[in-house]
Amino acid sequence: MELTIGHLYPDLLNLYGDRGNIRCLVKRAKWRGIDASVKEFQLHDSINFHELDIVLLGGGSDREERLVCDELTAIRDDFKEYVEQDGVVLAICGGYQLLGSYYQMGDEVLPGLGLVDLYTKQGEERLIGDIIIHSDLFPMPITGFENHGGRTYINNNKPLGKVYKGFGNTDARDYEGICYRNVIGTYLHGPLLPKNPMLCDYVLQKALERKYQKPITLEQLDDTAEQLANQYICERLH
Repeated sequence: MELTIGHLYPDLLNLYGDRGNIRCLVKRAKWRGIDASVKEFQLHDSINFHELDIVLLGGGSDREERLVCDELTAIRDDFKEYVEQDGVVLAICGGYQLLGSYYQMGDEVLPGLGLVDLYTKQGEERLIGDIIIHSDLFPMPITGFENHGGRTYINNNKPLGKVYKGFGNTDARDYEGICYRNVIGTYLHGPLLPKNPMLCDYVLQKALERKYQKPITLEQLDDTAEQLANQYICERLH
């Protein structure tokens, strides 16, 4: 089996170590004998979503988000088709915000890609700190770090998880992230996947099942170190 991972604009959207997410996907695939290759796309590169099994949109500053949004607007229809055909997307922080209809920053409104029914508004203060969420997808909590000025409203969509510690999508400290078809959007970074191998495996499994059109059971790996780290951060922030 093989997978192709598309890393969109890593020169601009890599504010929070998002390359670590790519490395984690590749390593956990290859440890199971799955050939995982990475295609990096810079501004003005042509993107054929039919060739991609996983797409990563990382985080960036407001300026970099504007540049990327202008670029992606030209291929929005192709990206939307990929999403609606259950293409796997992991969008972190600024990439998460770009999934929605718009990001309102004071009097300025930055149009989003409209791939998912959500929108973001800039708050007065940044929401910063360690965060723990409980997701119905996994028995183990998801941990990470958040640092965002935007408040993201996901309307009637399903969140990634319920906030146990930290802020999440908004000041309300209730829910974090979004799950739409095979799209995961989240404010958790640091990077996200090495801290949460079960989430990495979830992304890999969804991509393999979509590509090969059959149920996939991934070989179990020894995640003792990651589980102990997860337990430690949960106990420390209790």
